[in-house]
Amino acid sequence: MADEERLRALRSSLAADGFSLEVREHGDRVGVVISASPGACADCLVPKPLMRGILRNVLGVEEDAIDISYPRDCAASPGRRRFAPPQATPKQIEYEPGEPS
Repeated sequence: MADEERLRALRSSLAADGFSLEVREHGDRVGVVISASPGACADCLVPKPLMRGILRNVLGVEEDAIDISYPRDCAASPGRRRFAPPQATPKQIEYEPGEPS
């Protein structure tokens, strides 16, 4: 599925701006969570539609099968959401250890 070399390059590029990338497969969908470190460049992430196109090429799946969470999405939920499948209930969302659920 994923082109590992391109995935490493994308992770490296995001890391240079203070972000990390997590990818998880769930059936025919792929969940992508981009997290920010405290010093991350807030203006450095491209809009989600553009990121979805980049991820399509790296992951080898159609854009409409990619669910993306950006740091601002996770900040709006209780705790730090790491991954939530589409239409997840709060009990299906994975939280960082020690974070409220």
